[in-house]
Amino acid sequence: MTPDDEAFEELLDYVESELGFATSYYDDAYLDRRVSSRMRRSDTDDYAEYHDLLSGDEREQEALLDAFSVNVTSFFRNPEVWEEMRSVIRALSEERSRIRLWSAACSDGREPYSMSMLALDDPEVDDSRIRITATDIDREILAAARQGVYENTRTTDIGEQLAPLDEYERYVERDGDQFAVADAVKELVSFERHDLINGDPKSNFDLVVCRNLFIYIDTEHKLPILETVSKSLSEGGYLVIGKTETLPELLKPAFEPIARRLRIYRKIDSIPDRS
Repeated sequence: MTPDDEAFEELLDYVESELGFATSYYDDAYLDRRVSSRMRRSDTDDYAEYHDLLSGDEREQEALLDAFSVNVTSFFRNPEVWEEMRSVIRALSEERSRIRLWSAACSDGREPYSMSMLALDDPEVDDSRIRITATDIDREILAAARQGVYENTRTTDIGEQLAPLDEYERYVERDGDQFAVADAVKELVSFERHDLINGDPKSNFDLVVCRNLFIYIDTEHKLPILETVSKSLSEGGYLVIGKTETLPELLKPAFEPIARRLRIYRKIDSIPDRS
């Protein structure tokens, strides 16, 4: 191990032990990209120098923890997945008197708000029976999500993101380049902090959406996270993961693919105990 590698490991050990972020669960390349970005912004030349800065600067500690959080999202990301999810929510609406949905690692709220809009927009879905729980580990991003205010940028057109809806103007209030989610959309969604890595499973959800998180997570920790979300599903509940992600072999017998290419599965058996 080179001195540079040692300094990087010491930095990650500090972040985990003193700042409480579980760096050991994440891919080193991902962590290095985020650290290097903060080093450039703070004008530090190497890991050791940045470590010294970090240990005495609370604002930089907060900035680094924010940088580690995965907050890349959009409304109706991958529209073909959402069209299939529309069918799933319709089926649940026919089968169940109370429908509980979970957006895990919800980031800035656009995913759970998309779920709410989808339910409100579909005449075949009784939205009065739907409740959506949205969770993330980042308290600041949760606070922003509760506000439900988003802006157009040069790379983000909110109107284009909302195109899967027939009349998206019913669900957002536009003021120039700013969009505020309507109260009717917010009423179906509740936000809370939850740690998918260290937290306990939840229970009796009919649909869990946990997309595009595992590409950042170290391989050995993907299974425990997927076990957490899978155990949170009711019998016959649905699981949606990212299009580039796969179910571990241990969990495959517990699920049947509903749309394999889109990574939508239905739980048909209990999750096996590894102990």
